Amino acid sequence: MTETLLSIQGLTKAYPGVVANDDVSFDIGVGEVHALLGENGAGKSTLVKMIYGLVKPDSGTMSLRGAGFAPPEPRSARADGIAMVFQHFSLFDALNVAENIALGMENPPPMRDLARRIREVSETYGLPLDPFRVVGDLSAGERQRVEIIRCLLQDPKLLIMDEPTSVLTPQEVDILFQTLRKLSSEGTAILYISHKLEEIRSLCDTATILRLGRVVGTCVPRETTARDMAEMMVGTALKTPEPRNHALGEVALDITGLSVNSPSAFGTSLKNIHLTLQEGEVLGIGGVAGNGQDELLAALSGELRTASDAIKLHGQPVGHLGPNPRRKLGLLAAPEERLGHAAAPDMSLTENALLTGSVRKRLERSGFLKWADTRAFAEKIIAAFDVRTPGPANAARSLSGGNLQKFVIGREVLQDPSVLVVNQPTWGVDASAAAAIRQAILDLAAQGAAVLVISQDLDELMEISGRFAALNEGRLSDIRPTADLSVDQIGLMMGGAHGMEVAHV
Repeated sequence: MTETLLSIQGLTKAYPGVVANDDVSFDIGVGEVHALLGENGAGKSTLVKMIYGLVKPDSGTMSLRGAGFAPPEPRSARADGIAMVFQHFSLFDALNVAENIALGMENPPPMRDLARRIREVSETYGLPLDPFRVVGDLSAGERQRVEIIRCLLQDPKLLIMDEPTSVLTPQEVDILFQTLRKLSSEGTAILYISHKLEEIRSLCDTATILRLGRVVGTCVPRETTARDMAEMMVGTALKTPEPRNHALGEVALDITGLSVNSPSAFGTSLKNIHLTLQEGEVLGIGGVAGNGQDELLAALSGELRTASDAIKLHGQPVGHLGPNPRRKLGLLAAPEERLGHAAAPDMSLTENALLTGSVRKRLERSGFLKWADTRAFAEKIIAAFDVRTPGPANAARSLSGGNLQKFVIGREVLQDPSVLVVNQPTWGVDASAAAAIRQAILDLAAQGAAVLVISQDLDELMEISGRFAALNEGRLSDIRPTADLSVDQIGLMMGGAHGMEVAHV
C-alpha cells in the first residue's frame, strides 16, 4: 500500500446559489499521479484552490502526512510542500527567466546562484532553460517549463497541474510526461487536472471523478476507456460528433499575401499567408501558442486592418473594414480569450449577447436597444448550448470557463454566419461540452457555412477538419487533407518542419 501524503475528508464549499464542493473525500499517496476529473463546473478548481490556500472551506478537514493541514494562503501551502502550475501562466514578458522565478520565491538567492540552480534543475528533469532569456521570446512550451522549474525549486511534496498540455505539441507533451514520471519515481505526488482523457490513461495511477461538486466514482485510468471516464463525468452516454456528407460550395474566404505586424511587442507578425476556404468546409489551423494565432483571428475579424484585397469575402475585398461591417456581411469570429476579449466579465450574459449580436440579430433600432429581443437571444443561446447558469442576468465572470466558452461559441453560431473563424473552440471544456461544440461546428458547415478552426488540440482538428495547415512563426504551411496526416506529422508541422521532413515521419 502506498503511504498517504494528503488526505481530504468531507470538504464543502458553497457560494451564493451553488455548492461548488459537497462533502468531497479522497486520498493522494506519496509518489502517486492522481487525476481529478469532472465536467466544467464540477468543482475541480475550487477544490485545488482549497488545497493551495486560495479558498477556505466551509467545512471538512485535510491532513498532510498525518498532520492537520489548513493553509490560510498560498505562501503557507508552499511552505508545507504544495506547488501549483496554473492553466494561465503568471509570467512577465519583459523579464528574463531567472527574474520571473525569483519573483515567485520568498527569499530568492543572488541572481548568479539562482541561475546556476535553474540550469541544474532544468537539466536534471529534461527541461532545458536559459535563465537569462527574456520570457517574451519563449514559446508556450518553454514558458511552461519556467512555471514548472519555479515549482521544482521549492522541492514540492505535491505538484498540482491544471490543464498542463493545452498549449503543447505532442513532442512537448512526451517531454513533460517523462519529467512527471521522474518526479513520481522520486516520491513527488502529482494532482493532475485535464480534459484529455487519453493522456490521463497514459500518465495517471488513479482518478477521482467529480460531478456537481460531489465525488461520484474512482477508477484506474489504465484499466478504463476514455469513453467510460467521460460518461462517469457527465452521468450520461457520450455522443460522438458526426460529420454530415455534403458537397462543398464556392470559395467563401480568400486570403492572398496577408502580412500584418503584431500590435504586441512580444506578438508574432503574420508573413505572406495564402489560403482559400469553401462553403461547407471546416479548415483546421494548428500551431503552438504564440505563433500568430491571435494576430490571424484579429486580422480576419477586423480588429487589425489589412490591405483591402488581402482578405476577400465571397469575392468582395474586406481587409479595410472593421468588425461590425464584416459581421454584417457574414464574417464572424470568436477569439481564444474568453474573459476580456470574447466577453466583458462584469456585464450580464444579456449584455454580452448584445455586444456581437446587435448587427445580425437587429437588436437596436434608431439608436434604441431592444432589450426584450436581446434577452430572448441570450436565453436561446443558454438553452441551445446547455450553458449552466441561473439566467441571462448573471455576469459573464460568474460562469465556469467551459460554460462561458459554450455561451461565446453559441452566440456566434446562432447568428448564422457565412464564415466563422474561431480560436480554441473547446479550450478548457469537458468532453461532453467539447463534443457538443464540435457537433455545432460540423452542423454549421453542413448548412453551407465556411469554418476556420484555429486550435492547439490536434485530436479536435483531426476529428472535425477536412484540411489542415500549421502556423509557425507567423507563416502558414502548405494546406493538406487531414486524412493524409498522422498526429506526429501534424506535431512536426506545428514545430516548423514542413515538406520532406514531415513526409518521411
